[in-house]
Amino acid sequence: MQNFKNIKMKIYKIYILLFLAALVFNACSEDYLEIESEDANSENFFNSQADYENALVAAYDLLQSTYLNVMLGEIASDNTLAGGESATDTPGIQQIDDMIHTPVNDQLSDIWRWMFAGVNRANYILEFQDKTDFPDKPRVLGEARFLRAYYYFELVKFFGDVPLVVDQRLLFGDQFAVDRTPKEEVYAQIELDLQYAIDNLEYSTPDVGRATKGSAQALLGKVYLFQQKYGDAADVLDDLILSNQYSLVEDYSTIFENDNENNSESVFEIQYSDLEGAGFGCLQCSEGNVAVGFNGIRSYDGPLFESGFSFNVPTQEVVDLFESEDIRKETAILDIDAFAAANGATFSVGFEHTGYYNRKYIARKGDLNTGDANLTNPNNYRAIRLADVYLMAAEAYNIGNLGDGTAREYLNIVRRRANLDDVDLSGTALRDAIFKDRRLELVGEGHHFFDLVRTGRAANEIDGFVPGKHEVFPVPLEEILLAGNRWEQNPNY
Repeated sequence: MQNFKNIKMKIYKIYILLFLAALVFNACSEDYLEIESEDANSENFFNSQADYENALVAAYDLLQSTYLNVMLGEIASDNTLAGGESATDTPGIQQIDDMIHTPVNDQLSDIWRWMFAGVNRANYILEFQDKTDFPDKPRVLGEARFLRAYYYFELVKFFGDVPLVVDQRLLFGDQFAVDRTPKEEVYAQIELDLQYAIDNLEYSTPDVGRATKGSAQALLGKVYLFQQKYGDAADVLDDLILSNQYSLVEDYSTIFENDNENNSESVFEIQYSDLEGAGFGCLQCSEGNVAVGFNGIRSYDGPLFESGFSFNVPTQEVVDLFESEDIRKETAILDIDAFAAANGATFSVGFEHTGYYNRKYIARKGDLNTGDANLTNPNNYRAIRLADVYLMAAEAYNIGNLGDGTAREYLNIVRRRANLDDVDLSGTALRDAIFKDRRLELVGEGHHFFDLVRTGRAANEIDGFVPGKHEVFPVPLEEILLAGNRWEQNPNY
């Protein structure tokens, strides 16, 4: 996988040069400027498989920006608090934690821009999909459509209705003609893209870290679950489970370590690297997992871990939810006071300090510390794990009234690894058990806020959550203004 991580940096720069060349090319319309350029541009690109592959790697690059989506998926929920240095440290994150966010929020603007940049890069490939033929083209287009679906799913989760543009780039000026598309239509396109990916991808890939048939099946199952299409979700998730292409890692404590990336449980994993530094002026340019530095222990000095900014700190509530025999707790939650006392470590206390850190995604010693060490951590994000798939399938079977026996078995497979007894429940009691185990299995991984929203539990669980408002986040005001003030804001913002 190291090769795939390395080439992403080079290809990203190539993509930017092509993009800038295209802007210049389109801006020059005078006859005396219409000369053949020696530089590549978007119109004379895509002449070989290598061109398509390079553009595809550039489309993968924006996945690294989803570190912010993951952080906010926890902070907006009741799993974690914003933390940081003070109540004014990164105000947009603090506001989301307190459910007082507005359409003027830097972090929400970043998510909107970065995810649409990902959509645009995938659409760039698909706009020219018929230009050049080569034997491996179905796989390349399958990956491109998976990526477009992934980015659009993130946009729909956060913002609801969003502009839907298919097989062409959204260029400057188009915002005056493109409207927000009802989320049902966006979901329909996501389903089409993922079905295409399923039909054209294999379970193996040229490079570890690329999308596979299994990645597309798992994401499609999740997309169905978000729309309460339980029968469809159960079918596609069953197909994935029964393929026997993935298996749970036996030792839960090893799943999130840097020497166990892309393991047998990883259905889709976002690749990060510490080979190229970054700065706060362009966080989306980092090849490292920025969230890991943000989550890290403030002013830490000691073994195993490295220092960070103490954001995204777990609450006492979620810590207390673990049963005493549940082995997942030690991997998910770092009790910094106990760890420091046992290992002679020191640290300082940040804002909203709870005494706990998200152990899955805090910096480990041993990376290169290239550039700003807090922005270039190489810890991969396990975006979809097999345990997630089992729990989604269990939910689909239970809530969809498709068979509590199968739902129990899928739930108990996950519980057995956690050193917990099997449950023998049905109906609503089983549903609640699935929800609880889903929270504990995936704590710190960015799913909980959206799980609470899609299952109608958010208002009862999240302080300050206003029904009819906070199910989605506001469309950034700057985007509405750029569109000529034509778009309606999400309700009650």
